[in-house]
Amino acid sequence: MNVADLTGMALDYWVARSLHDFVREIHFTDSGETVSIRGEDHGRPWDGRFTPSTSWEAAALVLERARRLEVREHVKRQQAHCIADFEGGQRTAEGRGDTLRIALLRAFVAGHFGDTVDDVLQQSQALSGLRAEPISEETRDLAVEDLPKPDGQIGDIQSAPR
Repeated sequence: MNVADLTGMALDYWVARSLHDFVREIHFTDSGETVSIRGEDHGRPWDGRFTPSTSWEAAALVLERARRLEVREHVKRQQAHCIADFEGGQRTAEGRGDTLRIALLRAFVAGHFGDTVDDVLQQSQALSGLRAEPISEETRDLAVEDLPKPDGQIGDIQSAPR
């Protein structure tokens, strides 16, 4: 998938993946339509929806990581162009979009992953650097003491817990 074509939830997902210094886990809410993250950035915890493609509050996390930023916007043509270097990025990147925010986010993803990315992995995942590992539900074996005792007497509460 070309970074230049990323929009909506797919763009939000790849921005979250690029924020591996901040995001610990990625989840999906609203029937898989919205990215949700867990992480902490400069002492600010984040646990919930992450929609930088529609929110400057979330996109500000990207803007704060810009070391060099050049933007141009043509309001009448509804086009924006961004060239930037970002903390943790691999290279100077370029992004274009209908708005400055979209151009900035595309440049951020391109700076970390290049001009193409894989499809969105719509499964809960933990980030380890630029890699994402699927998270599965923990399965716990019951301890022997926790097994039901069918021959126990009703009201027998044993000794008080310590």
